[in-house]
Amino acid sequence: MSSSNDSIQKTIIVALSLCLVCSIFVAAAAVGLKPIQNSNKDLDRKRNILSAAGMLEPGKTVDEIFATVETRIVNLETGAFATDAELNEAGINPATYDQTAASKDPQLSQALSGENDPASIKRRVDYSSVYLVKSEGEIDRIILPVHGYGLWSTMYGFMALKNDFNTVIGFGFYAQGETPGLGGEVDNPNWKALWNGKEVYDDQGEAVIRLAKAGVDSSDPQAMHKVDGLSGATLTSRGVTNLVQYWLGKEGFAPFLTKLRSEGAQ
Repeated sequence: MSSSNDSIQKTIIVALSLCLVCSIFVAAAAVGLKPIQNSNKDLDRKRNILSAAGMLEPGKTVDEIFATVETRIVNLETGAFATDAELNEAGINPATYDQTAASKDPQLSQALSGENDPASIKRRVDYSSVYLVKSEGEIDRIILPVHGYGLWSTMYGFMALKNDFNTVIGFGFYAQGETPGLGGEVDNPNWKALWNGKEVYDDQGEAVIRLAKAGVDSSDPQAMHKVDGLSGATLTSRGVTNLVQYWLGKEGFAPFLTKLRSEGAQ
């Protein structure tokens, strides 16, 4: 008499075979879709850079507009553009440099803690991408990547500055997980528009731009350095202040921007 088809052994074999076939299909799909996912991720990055700089135009593709943007790598320790020799030694290709991955690499970043880490980023990269838009050979605007912790999440964004390297053209986050309707209002176009024209630095060169909890009083002599805080989102607002002051401060892009001012915006 033949053995029963309902035996435990056959059930296990069928289950394992089904799992194997499914895993092969899933792995094949993941590998096959990887290039598309990477392409979409790169396109989204470019779109957010252009959005911060106010450069998106109807009728033109993101890649078409982004072709006018020059990507450079800055050595945050020296405040200068990284040389080809530096980039080769660090194994960095400006076109494909993944700053988030670099921040987890002890060879490309440094650990932060306590008062040295107001933005709660844990590690700061040694090299950062910056994006330049030039006119007649001189920098017309510059876009800087920034990130830091809010209430629930690390917020990633871009800030665009005029060629005085002080006045904000645009600012926005492309990734954040703050509370919808409260801290999530960092995505509100009306709030983002409030940053346009604000000044990052005071007369002493300190990064003082910040969110004002009670709103900005136009008669305040420091109003040009303040943006309305997010209603009901004190910790997210504090996080935004901390991250912009950190990245535009002495441990971030301030030495680089100071060098650009003194040497000319080229």
